[in-house]
Amino acid sequence: MQGVIAAVPTPVTAHGAPMRALFQEHCAWALAHGCDGLNILGSTGEANSFDTASRIEVMGWAAEVCPKEQLMVGTGTPSLAETIALTRAADALGYRVALVLPPYYYKPVSEAGLVSWYMALHAALSDCAIQIYFYNFPQMTGLVIPVSVIENLAMQAPARFTGIKDSSGDLDYCREIVALDRRLRVFPSSETALAHARADGFAGCISATVNVTAPLCAQVWAGDTAPETEIARQRTAIAGPTLIPGVKHLVSARTGDAAWRQTLPPFQPLSPEAAADLEQALNGHQ
Repeated sequence: MQGVIAAVPTPVTAHGAPMRALFQEHCAWALAHGCDGLNILGSTGEANSFDTASRIEVMGWAAEVCPKEQLMVGTGTPSLAETIALTRAADALGYRVALVLPPYYYKPVSEAGLVSWYMALHAALSDCAIQIYFYNFPQMTGLVIPVSVIENLAMQAPARFTGIKDSSGDLDYCREIVALDRRLRVFPSSETALAHARADGFAGCISATVNVTAPLCAQVWAGDTAPETEIARQRTAIAGPTLIPGVKHLVSARTGDAAWRQTLPPFQPLSPEAAADLEQALNGHQ
């Protein structure tokens, strides 16, 4: 996995069920318009608001229409058993990479506890080829995965623990991981890091706003830094507390399908006023 990766949203019905056709269309659109890969069922995909059966169903939909080597999927939950089940399901569908949150409910979590949890996951995947990327998102989980834990696990099981998505926004943290093991695939969560990604040793980015900025991001990843300022402007307009409803609204605007605006609680769809403000912020300076 490398390059521009979109953390894709999941369309839902008014009753909260995922919608196959809309989801598959957007996955295909993203790969055709600048994305090198897709992160299915991450935070942007509202994964933690779905039950296990729905998550496995959505995994299958992506695997039907996308090359497996371009897919990663979020499978981490506070439950080790559920994480194992989701990750084994992903492996059976041909996914190469699972993005796994740390067990975040019981805090504080010791380093030894984190290592034992991830190694228990590794042991339960003994007959599976799927690789694990750590998912560091302290704003949501309330904990930072220590670099020493990542180093420990990558040393114990180098074929299993092969990368990380960091959503903390701390590029020094990302650089520290690169420095300890150049084999680890390190993905910051902002496409604004792309222009210097290769110099920093990053493998690319995994971002929610790439669902909108992908065509520009592809240019930057290919070496053209001209769109860098415009990417930063668009990301600033979209990012914030309403990031996920905002991304869904913009996909709705692209497709002309109002169903995309629906979210799972506790998220709320953008109000007409907020939607108008978002579109004005995106388009007002172009």
